[in-house]
Amino acid sequence: MSELLPSIEIESAPSPTWSVIWLHGLGADGSDFAPVVPDLGLGPAPAVRFVFPHAPAIPVTCNGGYVMPAWYDIASLDDARSHCDEAGIRASREAVRALIARENQRGVPSHRVVLAGFSQGGAIAYTAGLTHPEALGGIVALSTYIPSPALLAAEFSEANRATPVFAAHGVEDDVVPVPLGMLARDTVRQHGCPVEWHAYPMPHTVCMEEIAAIGAWLNARFAAAAA
Repeated sequence: MSELLPSIEIESAPSPTWSVIWLHGLGADGSDFAPVVPDLGLGPAPAVRFVFPHAPAIPVTCNGGYVMPAWYDIASLDDARSHCDEAGIRASREAVRALIARENQRGVPSHRVVLAGFSQGGAIAYTAGLTHPEALGGIVALSTYIPSPALLAAEFSEANRATPVFAAHGVEDDVVPVPLGMLARDTVRQHGCPVEWHAYPMPHTVCMEEIAAIGAWLNARFAAAAA
């Protein structure tokens, strides 16, 4: 993953001063969440660049080795310990760091970059965000978990100890059970990060109420930075 990942980009207005890098789930691609941008209810300012990268296609063990877009391999969905393809996690983290660096080069500092992700993408958002050497603007973690608590504990970044986190989960999720999401929430809180937690009566998906809440959370981040 030495080259920049291909991505879909949407700018809410010219000359963005904030960026949101949004990572899709297993088997999807960057187009999965691009349609939610208008539903976030963001104001005309600040201008925001949304980046929706496409994960590379790799064999995924839990799906019989089928090649599909994935941020790392998963051996089994039945055992949380099997989420730990650490080499794949690290590779995806480096790919995300490269995207953050590009935003820096385009004039958006790291403290105005938000990492967001759903399911496997959220696992990378947690890991890349909380181990990033510079403070980020926030992390949005949807229906997800921490794939390698040991990696996070060993490489947690003091720069992101105060980074705000929006975490949400469906209480009917049978792909990533809600206890895994709650464990991730509690782990992040133990590291000192402020976490805003939401639970919704839904399976492994997102809902409009959740998207509106994300938009409100983003607007609060923008307002706090402008104050």
